[in-house]
Amino acid sequence: MIGCVGSTPMVRLSRCFPEPDVEVLAKLEMLNPGGSMKDRPARFIVEQGLADGTLRPGMRLVESTSGNLGIALAMAAGLHGLSFTAVVDPKTSPTNLRLLELFGADVEVVSESDEAGGYLHARVRRAQELVRSIPNAVQINQYANELNWQAYHETAGEEILDSVDGPIDYLVAAVSTTGSIQGIARRLRQDNPELEVIAVDAVGSVIFGAPAGPRQIPGFGASRVPEIYDPGEIDDVLHIADAESTAGCRRLLTTEKVFAGGSSGAVIAGVEHLISRLGGPARIVTVLPDRGERYLDLVYDDEWAASLPDPWQEPEAVTP
Repeated sequence: MIGCVGSTPMVRLSRCFPEPDVEVLAKLEMLNPGGSMKDRPARFIVEQGLADGTLRPGMRLVESTSGNLGIALAMAAGLHGLSFTAVVDPKTSPTNLRLLELFGADVEVVSESDEAGGYLHARVRRAQELVRSIPNAVQINQYANELNWQAYHETAGEEILDSVDGPIDYLVAAVSTTGSIQGIARRLRQDNPELEVIAVDAVGSVIFGAPAGPRQIPGFGASRVPEIYDPGEIDDVLHIADAESTAGCRRLLTTEKVFAGGSSGAVIAGVEHLISRLGGPARIVTVLPDRGERYLDLVYDDEWAASLPDPWQEPEAVTP
């Protein structure tokens, strides 16, 4: 199964974005075997570690995760003779918790919020404590691990260039660790030096200097600035509210029959904002990170969606 990671298809979202002069091409990362784009760094980090000797069969991986990377690491670790502990929090969905268990992960739940009002800092500290207390344990540390962005540079970025005939004007992608957007951007810019990179972040995320606030969609945005983030890689930032992300998911499903997760809806909203300000023809490439099944109790639940505050009329733009 680990050999099936990558080579995901790209589709033109011509029904979702029917503008005649704009081509929107989306990479369907939910078709990775573990259900998300996080299969790429999980495989890359594990196999690189085994190749250079920093990992050996029988060791334990530990990582703070809201779901997708944990599921991917559980799959990669189990197939390579490693153990895995996922450090999660109360906002982790029941579906993701069950998937982690089914894939063979040990699950550690952090129940007390941290100084930022969320759980990320608390999860990271707990992961560090576990690594210190468990023999032969290693923390993946996706926010600081350079192999994170390198995985996307070597795989997804290369695949996009192989699939797209001609220049690419914009890359629009959701962010959390910033690994995927930076890795893909660095590879695309080698062939498309004029590429503009638009980060789609959650309202309430602090990655790009916006004020912290509550966020309801897991795996999108962050309450800390990732160590691997390089401001020079991002040209513009759009902050998308939970309600806009939810509407984007439903629009994508209605128009294209693509059943995608919460951050994909944010990307759809971000692309819509970008198109509204374009002055001419453009080719936009984007990435749809994961599947919709893990969000049935969130963005696809009518009662949950109705409880969200009204989205901003205009997303907040922050100069990176």
